[in-house]
Amino acid sequence: MRHAIEDVEYAEYLFDRFYGIGSCESGGVTRLGYTEVEDEMHRTLCELGKEKGYGNFADQVGNTYLYRMQYSKDEPYWLVGSHLDSVIEGGRYDGVAGIIAGLLVMSWAERDGLDLPIRVGAMRCEESSNFGRSTIGSGLITKEIYKHDVGEAVNKQGETLHEVFDRKGYSLTPDRIKGISEYLELHIEQGKVLEEYGDAVGIVSTIAGPRRFKVHVHGNAEHSGATPMGMRADALAAAAEIILEVEEIGKSEAMHQSVATVGVIVNHPNALNVIPGEVELGVDMRGIDVASLDRMEARLKAACTRICEKRRLKCFREKTSDIPPIEMSSETQQKLLDAAKRLRIPHRLMISGAGHDAMSFAHICDTGMVFIPCVKGISHNKKEFATIESILDGAMVMYEHLKEEAQ
Repeated sequence: MRHAIEDVEYAEYLFDRFYGIGSCESGGVTRLGYTEVEDEMHRTLCELGKEKGYGNFADQVGNTYLYRMQYSKDEPYWLVGSHLDSVIEGGRYDGVAGIIAGLLVMSWAERDGLDLPIRVGAMRCEESSNFGRSTIGSGLITKEIYKHDVGEAVNKQGETLHEVFDRKGYSLTPDRIKGISEYLELHIEQGKVLEEYGDAVGIVSTIAGPRRFKVHVHGNAEHSGATPMGMRADALAAAAEIILEVEEIGKSEAMHQSVATVGVIVNHPNALNVIPGEVELGVDMRGIDVASLDRMEARLKAACTRICEKRRLKCFREKTSDIPPIEMSSETQQKLLDAAKRLRIPHRLMISGAGHDAMSFAHICDTGMVFIPCVKGISHNKKEFATIESILDGAMVMYEHLKEEAQ
């Protein structure tokens, strides 16, 4: 057995403390960013830190940090971070696994008397499920909220982020975070590569950049029984063609490790006996090759124009996100690879198709990510699962690297 029993038991204890928060009848969890449920997750993290004698504080946007009391808050530090929010009816490992890994690293540093200032950071609202914007907490403190005024983003209850921040006493213009020597993040892979190849950890080289769009198709809502087929302006039928075209666009760029998905359909008036008059599509394109992303965007624009002109409909396309692919620090990558090799933990260098808080930190400090397998690659789903042993594997790689930094 690679891991000490006490480490396994502590990791299981940590997981159990978070387990029930935000539970759904479906079996998953809903822990949306900047809600009371996310607040409870952060309070629990502070309680877990107090049990170990760590200090804690929150920044101007509500991100929570634990720190070792023997070190001044003003000296440079290594930040092990992730998030504690989830998608709607999501899994219990996305984000939480990284926080557990940080707590493990901190406990090992205390146990071994490691002379290194380490903090665990829980970023707010990493998922886009509540406000339609991702990595809000980390993006605000690193000044990496891309090209959009997130203050006007609206949550599921109809409140703007500005209103939520006013109520909670947070700032949309916080001071930029300082003093980070290196940012490290453990995360479940959210894909099948590690499982397929039998590797225990992945060291991330690049995080794919997402380009997201809202496509608005405007037809004419009419009676579905009284309107002849040749006289219709069916917005949903046009949207169906666009959806299939987006799939083909993604397939044609797969060789460049790009993907394209329509994940949202809002149909109006959504009544059985009415021809759909308006449809909004949410399109998510991602890749690590900017030229490939450019081609996909151009093809989306052309497809929307062609399909809607053929059907005599109006179509409007709105870009809601455009984040470039983000490279992780090459030096940190190599150090993490070396750490995995020393520990004889099977590993590989890989890309991340999903976005993470590490994207926000990459331009202000050396940044590295460690992936661990999740069963069948399932994530954002109640069936999401990773073993405690996998979390320990990834945490050990980060800690082995940090021990070298302390030399």
